[in-house]
Parts: sequence; structure tokens; C-alpha cells
Amino acid sequence: MTEEIHVRPVADGDWDGIVALEAGAYTPLGLSEGRAALESRVRASPETCFAVDLGRRLAGYLLALPYPESAYPELDGVEPTATLRSRNLHLHDIVVAEHLRHRGLARHLLGRLTETARSHGYEQISLVAVGGSETFWSGRGFTARRGGPPPAGYGPTAVYMSKAVTAGAPSPGETEMWADAGAPRA
Repeated sequence: MTEEIHVRPVADGDWDGIVALEAGAYTPLGLSEGRAALESRVRASPETCFAVDLGRRLAGYLLALPYPESAYPELDGVEPTATLRSRNLHLHDIVVAEHLRHRGLARHLLGRLTETARSHGYEQISLVAVGGSETFWSGRGFTARRGGPPPAGYGPTAVYMSKAVTAGAPSPGETEMWADAGAPRA
């Protein structure tokens, strides 16, 4: 029997699980943020932050928020309570539990993010690729911005990347192209 995959908004009861997933993915890279910073990102843009369940258990999450192009959140900073306005949606964080990867969970999260970005009129999605994940994100249509220093605080190999959000319905296979994300701080 296959367990059902369900993408939904982040709920109050998710925080212990989200914090554990985030710490497991980013502590080895020296990039873990902590609960206050993570919660502030969801408060800043709850309609663009999602959890994914496999059956009845939390299996992963995605945090995205409006941010000016070429800008990104400080890792240990708390987001302002005022809603940010931007034509750019910044994919800050995506994590799928290590033992649940390669089941299409990240594909579901990213498909929901793309659909949400399109329906809310965002023109592009940006991210900061960390831990050598630039190739992974390039394979999913993101282009690196060259010419400046790596994003501050995200490690020496961090790369700012972006991708246009196309208008209208998703192209055939668009949401299927996403493979399970490991631990790129997107």
C-alpha cells in the first residue's frame, strides 16, 4: 500500500519536526538557523511556505518569501513582521527527511511553490545554492548570478541563482522535472 503525499501550509504543530529536519540538513554545513528565524519566515509569508506529509507524518518542508531580486535572508536573522513586496519569490529552504528522499516529495513541494508563484504574479524564483548544490539547481532551470562575492553567511561556495516563472499553465513535465532535494539551502 502506497502512503499518500499531501502538501499543505505549515501548521503550529510542525515546528519541532521542521527544526529537527533543518538542523539535520544544515548543521553539518554550519548553516543551521534555529527556530526563531524559521518561524519568522513563515510569519512573513505563510501562503508561500509548505509542509509535506507522507501518510500522517511530516516528511519535509519548504520556506519561500518575497524578497527583492539579488537579496536574501540573513541566516540567523528574524524577518520583519511587515509583509515584503517583490516580484521575486525567494526559495529560502527546502528539506526532505533523508530516509524519505527519492519518493517525489521535493517534486511535490516545488510544484506547489511554482503554482503558487504563478498564481500570485511572481515573475521569478530565486535561491542561494549551498554545499555544492549549484549543479542540482542548474539542472532544474536555475541560472547562477556571477560577478559578485558569495552570499554573505551562506558559506564560501554559495551561489545566488534564479529562474523565471512562466505565465499560464505549467508546461508539460514542468512539475515532474524536480527530483528530491537533498539539503540545498535554497
